[in-house]
Amino acid sequence: MNVHTPVKIPDGVYAETVLDVEHYTDRLFRFRMTRPAGFRFRSGEFAMIGLMVGEKPVYRAYSIASPAWDEELEFFSIKVPDGPLTSHLQKIKPGDTVLMRKKPTGTLVLDALTPGKRLYMFSTGTGIAPFASLIRDPETYEKFDEVILTHTCREVAELKYGFDLVEEIRNHEFLSELVGDKLKHYPTVTREEFSHTGRITDLIENGKLFADLGVPPLNPETDRGMICGSAEMLKDTKALLEKAGLTEGANSKPAEFVIERAFVG
Repeated sequence: MNVHTPVKIPDGVYAETVLDVEHYTDRLFRFRMTRPAGFRFRSGEFAMIGLMVGEKPVYRAYSIASPAWDEELEFFSIKVPDGPLTSHLQKIKPGDTVLMRKKPTGTLVLDALTPGKRLYMFSTGTGIAPFASLIRDPETYEKFDEVILTHTCREVAELKYGFDLVEEIRNHEFLSELVGDKLKHYPTVTREEFSHTGRITDLIENGKLFADLGVPPLNPETDRGMICGSAEMLKDTKALLEKAGLTEGANSKPAEFVIERAFVG
């Protein structure tokens, strides 16, 4: 498919221009595109993005990885060789057109949590995307004293996006001062030797996560959580948070933790 071919854009959809593409591994890439002038979203939400494939648009839910204040939109994606969308999306280049439906939504927003002291963001793979938005949003640090981003991948190379994000924040002219030492980054891998190895659920259960970070175990009085990753990881992490006494919340009923169920990857 040639994404440069003129196509009729469906009604009620933004057609935006790809600005930058970076491939991390044969499975992961990120891209940035123009942001429509009227497009508003809350950090942590997702949008339906897509491409014209033949005569038809194909869409998938993608968390917006850029913060609400950014003038561009960023996305972090897996590559699926025969995926209806990603098999085409992974080939985009600057200047190409990406479609986006106009209404963002999602549960991984600060409004869905009750006030607390420490915010955990539990992610696997490209599930780090909504947290890429939230860790770059000043409001996150106004609401929490400590922000802990966990990112679990199979291989060390797949962690690079997370390392790049943290580095970007440390060097950012106004975020670096605001964030200070509030942000803790806890990367782990499951299939290679690394400073932290193992599934995040095992590291929660055996207490290693808290020992490594120098923080007490999960406590509903102080701790809040957000979870984004594979279906199995969501289920297992949710069970551990509930076992610790935390209750699942939603936009309409804020509580101690939230899950993004639209995401699978």
